[in-house]
Amino acid sequence: MKVSDIEYKRVNFEETAKAVKSCTNDIRTAKNIEQILEAREKYVEKMVEFSTYSALSYMRYTLNTEDKFYSGEKEYYDQVEPELQSLQLQYYRAMLESSFRKELEERLSPVLFRDMEVSCKAISPEIVSDLVDENRIITEYSDLMASLEFEFRGEKMPRTVLTKYFSEDNRNTRKEAYEAMGRGFKPVEEKLDDIFDRLVKVRDKMARKMGYKNFVQLGYYRMGRLCYDEKMVKKFRNNVAKDIVPAVAKLKTENGKRLGILDFKMYDDGVVIPGGDPKPSDNKEDIFRAATEMYHEMGPDTGSFIDMMMENEAFDVVSRKNKWGGGYCTSFMKFDQPFILANFNGTAGDVDVMTHEAGHAFADYMIRNNRFKAELNVGGMETAETHSMSMEFFAWKYISKFFGHDTDKYKYMHAFNAFSFIPYGTMVDEFQHIVYECPNLTAKDRKDVWKELEKKYRPYMSIEGIPYIEDGNRWQYQMHIFETPFYYIDYVLAQTAAFQFLILSLKDYDMAFKKYLNFVKCGGEKVFTDLLKDAGLRSPFEENALKDIAGEVLMMFEKIKA
Repeated sequence: MKVSDIEYKRVNFEETAKAVKSCTNDIRTAKNIEQILEAREKYVEKMVEFSTYSALSYMRYTLNTEDKFYSGEKEYYDQVEPELQSLQLQYYRAMLESSFRKELEERLSPVLFRDMEVSCKAISPEIVSDLVDENRIITEYSDLMASLEFEFRGEKMPRTVLTKYFSEDNRNTRKEAYEAMGRGFKPVEEKLDDIFDRLVKVRDKMARKMGYKNFVQLGYYRMGRLCYDEKMVKKFRNNVAKDIVPAVAKLKTENGKRLGILDFKMYDDGVVIPGGDPKPSDNKEDIFRAATEMYHEMGPDTGSFIDMMMENEAFDVVSRKNKWGGGYCTSFMKFDQPFILANFNGTAGDVDVMTHEAGHAFADYMIRNNRFKAELNVGGMETAETHSMSMEFFAWKYISKFFGHDTDKYKYMHAFNAFSFIPYGTMVDEFQHIVYECPNLTAKDRKDVWKELEKKYRPYMSIEGIPYIEDGNRWQYQMHIFETPFYYIDYVLAQTAAFQFLILSLKDYDMAFKKYLNFVKCGGEKVFTDLLKDAGLRSPFEENALKDIAGEVLMMFEKIKA
């Protein structure tokens, strides 16, 4: 079935709530384990229904944020979902407190119960109204970002189109594009400050209501982290600063000289290859055709996956006004149907959509028959991002289909940007920790924090002289900071795993890809650190793991230098 043909229907919240309460009561009064398992099946069925149509309404809202009907549907789910989460809490507690718990863990999964324990720490009936407020403010941010247009050389365009000029070979063009972005954001700078301040305040209020010192701990529980905590992430950040930042700074400085740039600015950060970064075809059909060939050659699982995606028209990649400005992969669980939204802009990023976002979609496809898909999905966010970032690297073997004679240039640029991302993603995480540990910081304080972090994590680069950016505003258009706090470090953790898959694939592609398929097939049934161990990869939390990974990556760069 084509995605556009999926009939939308609003899930009746009252009926869903009644069913969840009934399942919870059945679990509490069960005389044997079979009655509990039967109640669980009914609960899962209701959650699949709610998840499917909530995701469908959100997807259609993001296609056009001015669509009144789907804007209204998104608002409906934003209002009722917190109350549903509160009811889920009662269900989780009934399962956790069951006198049959030991037998249930044996019949089901210890990971499932650990996930329930964490979920119970992330929600409380007393914060339901605050969650509604949070959703409303996030929508306000999303709508504002989608509505913005930027004037560049006499033409108005969304930021997703403007960003293609950030990687232009001509330095003046890049500088002009950044200045155009600054002019576009300047009128709404204070509005963005206000939106973020309200988000920080409402999140801090929720945390304190639940007895936490600040939102950091609550934020970790909301992310569903099962095998690492705040202290481990802090140690990881310190190791990034110690082992990865110097390596990236060295690469960036040397590459700046290769580009003829001695005063490296932020608008130089998006270009890697002298003469201009490689670009794929401007025709999306050419990209789709190449992706289809690649996935068929990669193997039978990937081949059947891409056929399903193409037949069901499960992509929307054309950039346009009022379309949500980011990219994502979602899933309509009832129909086992992933969907990818992106904004093609004529850069190599268009190909990354067909590897990164398709990596997410492939993972969803591969767990369609897993027992706990509805509850554990593909795993934690760090696991999900490992699926997608690793697929980017496994595509290297076939990347000539997209870039032809520029293949080597693309590989170098891709690895260069992926490695350089690690300090930036870590900086985003530290910024959020500081902000939520000190929720009363002023707008200026937050910008000063960001500027100091720029110096710490990207010492090779200057933001001076760039309107809007030089004031410490880069974080304002990092959507994750507003919409999904503490998500960004998951990208970084995943990147360390993806680089290990890349290094393995350069030695023995078939063996590495087999390990990757096994990693993906497990979904959420194993935690991140166990999945890494099973694949023979090092945990990023291990002592000296980042130092060793940095050393291997630097040696790889010497071999693939374009």
